[in-house]
Amino acid sequence: MTDAVLAASWPISWSVVAFVAAGGLTVVGSVRLVALGDALADRTGWGEALFGAIFFGLATSLSGIVMTAVTAAGAAPQLAYSNAVGGIAAQTTAVAVADLFYRRVNLEHASASLSNVLFGCLLLALLALALLGTYTPDATVAGVHPVSVVMVGCYVGGVMIVHSTDVTPYWQAVDTVDTRQDLPQSHGPLDSPPLPALWVRFVAVGLIVAAGGWVIALAGESLVAATGLRAGFVGGVLMGLINALPEAITAIAAVRRGAVTLAVAAVLGGNCLDALNLVVGDLFYRDGSLYHQAGTDELFLTTSAMLMTTLLLGGLLVRQVRGWGRLGFEGTLLLVGYLAVVAVLAF
Repeated sequence: MTDAVLAASWPISWSVVAFVAAGGLTVVGSVRLVALGDALADRTGWGEALFGAIFFGLATSLSGIVMTAVTAAGAAPQLAYSNAVGGIAAQTTAVAVADLFYRRVNLEHASASLSNVLFGCLLLALLALALLGTYTPDATVAGVHPVSVVMVGCYVGGVMIVHSTDVTPYWQAVDTVDTRQDLPQSHGPLDSPPLPALWVRFVAVGLIVAAGGWVIALAGESLVAATGLRAGFVGGVLMGLINALPEAITAIAAVRRGAVTLAVAAVLGGNCLDALNLVVGDLFYRDGSLYHQAGTDELFLTTSAMLMTTLLLGGLLVRQVRGWGRLGFEGTLLLVGYLAVVAVLAF
């Protein structure tokens, strides 16, 4: 019996319970990931921005990767596509939510760094490539569209550029009294275990969070089949919100620990890997190109994610100390913008 058939047999009540249970698992796992990741960032010497964007981004994106793979393999390409890009929109809004928990100053002011700005640019490039893939010929090689290969190369090249600028930066955010420097700090009991043991814990918690993604994917397929809800709404909003929970909880927990650079880096890094989820979906969807299965809702979600990323980049560059509603201008616009996206998809 395939996953798709299994999911279609679930009652709606089971699907709802699966969403709630997997969401709770995600919250608990993500809080633990913050403590482990903050310690690893300092002890490996990678720093919060680069470590958060790559390893934190991967760990918090595992559930979304599993969701996309399962739904694409289960012949639900629009659900797979909308889950990937819908998670980006929700996760970007998580920065504004985390800002509510950082009362000293606008979060984007305190966390401005060249690495975070460059990862935002990389995300825009990946989303643009996905859109371009939709308008290219529907041709695949071994079942994979050429734009998927280009996106992977773009990500690898982008990470190399970010790392090189960390070594020899030619642009820096001006320090203010409210800027939080990314400096090593004490992590209590996590300073004692050997580094390999910390890595084992980090990977183990990430895999637990990923297991929740498999359950959510089956629940999402069941909801579409049983209720007739649009795949764009279920994938982009319901699954997207669950997909965004790791980054949201990570960002809030990191802010409360004072790791503000890590908070923004985890969101931007997770978003870049969510964009690469489209590559995962393209690999697992065997009936052609995933990009050419994108409908109006999926294209709407992709452009919305690009707009929201642009707003976040604007906030990192302007570095407003205080803004509307004690948030920066970008925080308020992100919250309003995401509510508008949900409204459009729902109605």
